[in-house]
Amino acid sequence: MKHDTAGDPMTGVKWTRRTMAKIAAELQQLEIDVCPNTVGRLLRQMKFSLRVNHKKKSNGSPVDRDAQFTCISELQEHFAAQGHPLISVDAKKREMVGNFKNPGQAWGREPRVVNDHDYRSLATGVAIPYGILV
Repeated sequence: MKHDTAGDPMTGVKWTRRTMAKIAAELQQLEIDVCPNTVGRLLRQMKFSLRVNHKKKSNGSPVDRDAQFTCISELQEHFAAQGHPLISVDAKKREMVGNFKNPGQAWGREPRVVNDHDYRSLATGVAIPYGILV
């Protein structure tokens, strides 16, 4: 595990890139019979913790962002002065349509079985959620 372990030298918190199941399987190859839950308990005792990504790194705004909004505002004024309707379309990220995992939860008696990978070739289509403001 030496090469798959990382940590914070200031707090002493450590984490590993390996799953508990993979660690348990490797220990079983060494004839140490242990289940993944026990591996998790042992990792916590050794000051390992679960880690998640945090969206805190900002890349700033593009330099021409104000110019973009100024151009849109001028176009709106131009068309409104001529009596034309203004339509705003707000499009979101493309989403693959198909039997894929999503972050939501739903009550049920059995789990919903989904594809193990989100390959575009497995999608039945692509949806672009949008809204139109008039």
